[in-house]
Amino acid sequence: MTLLRTVPQKRVALLLVSLGIVILMMLWKPYALIEGLQRGGLYALIALPMALILGIVGIINLAHGEFMMLGAYFAYWLGVYFGIDPLVAMIPALAAFAILGSMTYFVTIRRALKAPELNQLLLTFGLAMVGMEFANLMWTSQPLKPHLSYVYSSMALGKLRFGTYAFIYTAAAIVLLVLLLLFLRRTRLGRAALAVGQNPRGARLVGIDIQRTYLLIFGLSIALVGAIGAMFLTRHSVFPSAGSPFTMKSFCLIAMAGMGNLPGVVWGGFALGVAEALVLSFRGYGGWADVVFFAVLVAVIMGRSYRRQTA
Repeated sequence: MTLLRTVPQKRVALLLVSLGIVILMMLWKPYALIEGLQRGGLYALIALPMALILGIVGIINLAHGEFMMLGAYFAYWLGVYFGIDPLVAMIPALAAFAILGSMTYFVTIRRALKAPELNQLLLTFGLAMVGMEFANLMWTSQPLKPHLSYVYSSMALGKLRFGTYAFIYTAAAIVLLVLLLLFLRRTRLGRAALAVGQNPRGARLVGIDIQRTYLLIFGLSIALVGAIGAMFLTRHSVFPSAGSPFTMKSFCLIAMAGMGNLPGVVWGGFALGVAEALVLSFRGYGGWADVVFFAVLVAVIMGRSYRRQTA
């Protein structure tokens, strides 16, 4: 009974602290808060599919950002040859990368599931290098970006004027989180995937097809990150190494939130996005933004380890 009370109390405390920080930032650095929520929404959006793979399939996909980068190139060339807007291109990207993800699983990932973790890391790192070099050979290293007038939309609140389009990442992260939670908790397939992620041997004993579940989750995750690449393209340039930083940041968010904690990934994305934007708001200290990102990660992991030792 005490445990049931403690969990909601922690959530209420987290909500109150977050609300307090938002109010303080609105009064002190409103532009940093707005930029941070937009930036954090993008981090969380990209990290969610990786969290899905790691939590259920149990493999760290170091090629995660490269799949997103290829999704952005896919959307760009759909726009060049067929005049398709990147946001519309998310639909064909979802289908194309579901196929690509399934093929990748069959050819490579399924053969390494029982291998040592180092071998799995080397495999996905190799996939990342293949994706990056393929993009470099096909499209060179020149950044590409479509001209889209709607990404420059803005609004004013009193004397505060800011861009509004990037809030699409914030909204998309929340929508994707809700959809994934509904899928995992309310559908038969999702509950089977959760069972596999928690106890593969037990899931097999009750008749769940483990390989089919892994295939579904891996294919779904790659499909999602390919579609996210199309959305990423609307506001950012794409080039062969564009996805690599997002692989590292996605992994950091998952490490901070804990395995299987999808809401924690989103909360962490917003928190680190705001922290980065706050550092960038101070003139001459912009180079410290990435340092802050990883310093917060180290602090969280050390704090978690300390609590376990003293528990």
